[in-house]
Amino acid sequence: MKLPILLAAAALAWAEPRPMKPLDVMHLKQVSDGILSRDARWFAHTVSNLDWKAGKRYTDLVLVETATGRSRQLTYTRDKNERSPAFSPDGRFLAFESDREGNSIQVYLLAVDGGEARKISEIAGGVVSFAFSKDGKRIAILGGTPEARQLHLFGMDSDSMARVRLRHSTPVESFAWSPDSSTIYFTAADELNPLEKKRVDLKFDMRIADQPRPPVHIWELDVANRKERRLTSGADFSMRSFRTPESGAWLGVSSRSTLRHDTDMASRNREAWLLHAPTGKIERLTENSVSEGTPMVSPDGKWVAMVAPEEFTYFRRDRVYLRPIEGGKWRVIPGKDADIDIADPVWAPDSSAIYFTSGIGATTQVFSLDPASGKSRQLTRGGHSLSFSLHQDTGKFLISAADSTHTSDYFLASLSELGDRGGWTRLTNSASQLDEFQLGATEAIRWKSTDGKQIEGLLVKPVGYEPGRRYPLIVQIHGGPAAATTQSFAGSYSRYDHVFAGAGYALLHPNYRGSTNYGEEFRTSIVGNYFPQAFDDIMAGVDHVIAQGIADPEKLGMMGWSAGGHWSNWTLTHTNRFKAISSGAGAANWVSMYAQNDSQANREHYFKGTPYDNWDHWVAMSPIRYIKNAKTPTLFQVGEADPRVPKPQSDEMHMALKKLGVPTELIVYPRMPHGLTEPRYQYIKMQAEFNWFEKWIRGRDKWIDWKEVVESVPVAEKPEGN
Repeated sequence: MKLPILLAAAALAWAEPRPMKPLDVMHLKQVSDGILSRDARWFAHTVSNLDWKAGKRYTDLVLVETATGRSRQLTYTRDKNERSPAFSPDGRFLAFESDREGNSIQVYLLAVDGGEARKISEIAGGVVSFAFSKDGKRIAILGGTPEARQLHLFGMDSDSMARVRLRHSTPVESFAWSPDSSTIYFTAADELNPLEKKRVDLKFDMRIADQPRPPVHIWELDVANRKERRLTSGADFSMRSFRTPESGAWLGVSSRSTLRHDTDMASRNREAWLLHAPTGKIERLTENSVSEGTPMVSPDGKWVAMVAPEEFTYFRRDRVYLRPIEGGKWRVIPGKDADIDIADPVWAPDSSAIYFTSGIGATTQVFSLDPASGKSRQLTRGGHSLSFSLHQDTGKFLISAADSTHTSDYFLASLSELGDRGGWTRLTNSASQLDEFQLGATEAIRWKSTDGKQIEGLLVKPVGYEPGRRYPLIVQIHGGPAAATTQSFAGSYSRYDHVFAGAGYALLHPNYRGSTNYGEEFRTSIVGNYFPQAFDDIMAGVDHVIAQGIADPEKLGMMGWSAGGHWSNWTLTHTNRFKAISSGAGAANWVSMYAQNDSQANREHYFKGTPYDNWDHWVAMSPIRYIKNAKTPTLFQVGEADPRVPKPQSDEMHMALKKLGVPTELIVYPRMPHGLTEPRYQYIKMQAEFNWFEKWIRGRDKWIDWKEVVESVPVAEKPEGN
């Protein structure tokens, strides 16, 4: 018999908190897609739920009244998705995408004050994106099959929602409204190959590497008379992305080379442009070998700003380049004394500042940048990781923040409130789902490496930690390597600290040399010497935790994915101190991986040229070169379709250990790219990894107990006849 809802909730509240398990990680709800109405009275977001039978996560919509915090779930489609909410400019309606009436995504409209959702699109092939016009009179929807994708206009001033389908000569790729709602800007390829789909349908589906692509350019549509006008042209560049201004007619544009072998990930040939839509005047802002961000014009129309590496030099710290819209010399801000990177910049509504995020040690913070003085100022404080969007109509900051004991939630704050997190207005409370779990205490710690440099990392202590008692230690290496482990909640298949902590493990997350958030010199110090010093940083951290009396030196494990897998493989071949290692998508042989993967530019940077130029160094930095030193039982995991660190790299390591008689296993996840996207695979990744350490550190009999796995999944189907 089921308890009434209130009684069940009370029983849960009284229940003693318990250790977290991998299955609990999978069932954590996530809030996302947060958006405010124009008057900031309403806030909408999605919340995810896991359906094991379908093997998918599904999202529903929730509406929050910002003044009171009262929330109301709007949709309850258990096996369907509602996503991408958007308020009408007058705040009366909420539009969203959903597949609730079939397999294709369509757009629905729901009155904020209640009622049933109404489907407003019926586009064969489904919807890609949609947007209200600024005046609220229309919705533009992009949809259709890839070879027939077009814009559709729907009027908001009548019950019929009259539709007009626009017919460009080639498929439309993206669009945006002009500030005055009179125009839609869109991108489309210059030509369409009508045989492409037909040959694939007829099973002539072989692929030619780096197949030539037609240029993509920007067009404008006069909404009133349905007339189109081309705004850009040329065979050398594709105008792939653009920003529309808050007012005025200047568009910031980012282009990409059309050279067939200049692929997205390998390319440095991305340039910035400024386009004046009424006249068609276009100005090229850059011509170099680095990738700039798409330029953004200030709301007052006086300035253009873009993010690019300092001195337009690959891999330098990101800076804001600023100049008057009519031309002049670029100013680079902030100055050299501010050793931080610029991420996700946005203009203040009055053009008085640029706000951005930057990593500071094991945290992420919000900063402001004064265009006049070029000085930056940190606006938030505390041990958290966050992102934000700026509400242009009110100047409020919509913040998504998490820390080591709270899952990500949304908050609202004014500029003056940013410095005091206690003054933020809470909009969601997903962190309450953690009340039933015992969590490990997380703290930032520092130690000195072999050359005296101070290194920082996060230490997670076991649940019920007792000073003076030693615990098994798992060292988790973050990816990148130009990244950092920050104080966010470790509640995903890639980082699940509290499962280990609940089972009596300590964890160390070192932000080793090459990581971001500690200045440019720290991040670039491994260029030309990729592994050695960073490896010393990591091992010095292990020694520090042992010296503190926390870690048992006889019970050490290591794990990591991507760059974390690279360092795990290097550790495997350079020390036997660890009892077990789990290496996910790690490099074995840099020479072979150079051509196998989808990104060469960063490898050339780290290893000082191509392997054909610097062969001995590429070999010297390859873990497979030292494989005969390996003695540690190692689990390898990789996605079958990983383009970043392809499967053959894991094959090389696994085969070598088999031939050398070192205990090893290899799990290949079908169809998966560099990250695992299917819930069942995410669950197995955690189970296999956790049990690998249990087996080799604690002596557990079995590595993967498939009976345990199958019976733990709530809706695992039994074979017929049982």
